[in-house]
Amino acid sequence: MLAGLLAVSLPLPAHALPSFARQTGQPCGTCHTDFPALTPYGRRFKLLGYTAGGGEFRTTPFSSQAGSDARAELDKLRGYAKAIDPPASGGTREYVPPVSMMAIVGYTHTQGPTVAPPTDPYKANDNVVLSPFSAFWGGALTDNIGAFAQVTYSAPDPLSALSGTPADQFKHTWSWDNADVRFARTARVGPLDIVYGITANNNPTVQDLWNTTPAWSFPYAASSLAATPGASTMIEGAFAARVGGIGGYAMINDLLYLELTGYRTLGFNQQNALGINPFDGPGQFGGVAPYWRVALEPHWGRHSLMVGTFGMYLDVHPWLDPSFVTGTTATFPLSDKFTDIGFDTQYQFQGDNYWLTLRGSYIREFQRLDASFANFATANPTNQLNSMKLQASFAYGADNRVVLTGQYFDIRGTADPTLYGLDINGNALTPNSNGWMAELAYIPFGASKAFGWPWFNARIGLQYTYYNKFNGTTIGAHDNNTLFLHAWFAM
Repeated sequence: MLAGLLAVSLPLPAHALPSFARQTGQPCGTCHTDFPALTPYGRRFKLLGYTAGGGEFRTTPFSSQAGSDARAELDKLRGYAKAIDPPASGGTREYVPPVSMMAIVGYTHTQGPTVAPPTDPYKANDNVVLSPFSAFWGGALTDNIGAFAQVTYSAPDPLSALSGTPADQFKHTWSWDNADVRFARTARVGPLDIVYGITANNNPTVQDLWNTTPAWSFPYAASSLAATPGASTMIEGAFAARVGGIGGYAMINDLLYLELTGYRTLGFNQQNALGINPFDGPGQFGGVAPYWRVALEPHWGRHSLMVGTFGMYLDVHPWLDPSFVTGTTATFPLSDKFTDIGFDTQYQFQGDNYWLTLRGSYIREFQRLDASFANFATANPTNQLNSMKLQASFAYGADNRVVLTGQYFDIRGTADPTLYGLDINGNALTPNSNGWMAELAYIPFGASKAFGWPWFNARIGLQYTYYNKFNGTTIGAHDNNTLFLHAWFAM
């Protein structure tokens, strides 16, 4: 029965892992205001490479003390979590591998049917779907190396999503998903306290500490059957799990964060072997794609404020034949060039029994479409695309936490009849979409060692998305309005 409910998706990341709770000895509410939105302590845990210990279990199979020392160093250096009782000595503590699982069961209702016929194995509307199901390694590997690694199962598409072309053979059920392996240490250079490290990951921004960059931005769970706007910037997931990158980062005096990471696309056969359909992506990089991140985060009392910038330059050679009718996996010799520049900010306040968080992000993408224009895939040699999100979140309570989140989103860019089509009057359409999203979530186990801790947690969410404009037009935009009721279980 569960297999019949599974649906294919590229789910948005939504991960608060019980393995992290077991390792640190902290309840999920210490790291998260909501899943996976981070508190200052949660950001420092990630900054230190997922290695901080302090729980009743040994941090790594090779060491019992270093993980606890890392946690003590974190408490001494940052002071973002309440002190907990010291664990038992290393000789008496058991090692449990940091393995977790996640499943989201959701009910989707759209104002107009969104699953085109043939709909099998679903209905045109009002579907209940288990999507996704994931397994994780989340925690320390050694004293200074930790990992967040995910594999995900997705069932085949509805029949209406299959094109019948030879490229359909590259669709998969199991695939690797977000992965971030880190080496981290602390140092003191003169008056500067520094946390520095190396990140190796497969999704630009998945390594970021704030929930304002694309990989970890709201919504944290989304329906796999509802229609979504067709246009997005490259940095907003176009190459997720299709690249490998390695870079260095540093946090200076718990104030200034700096990072530079370089990415290369995985080859066609590598993507296919890892469960990723290569032809679903834009193509292959012509070289190394640099990603940069700078953020300033001052703290005072219970307040924190982040102001930052991030961006990426991508030289993309599109696939020569994404239908695979000719049997080639080659790319065009010409390339399209994308420069994504983002600005983001976050304010967070911890009250006596609540968290208030305000977030904003803006991404401008400059597109030089040499390959697409030469091959008549676009009407313009250059385009622009802009993406903005403004969000407020209020999390009330410790256990039995209730989280109310609201967000305005706006996507807009250059009109292009080849890329986006024509309206009913024959005018070129734009990629413009905008609207509102609201969510009410309930988290039963947030701040104490409640039932099932540290082996289980849950989140129940009711989400509604309202569109003013969808893919360049207001006509039929409301048909895409979506109600999504979901239960998320982490084990």
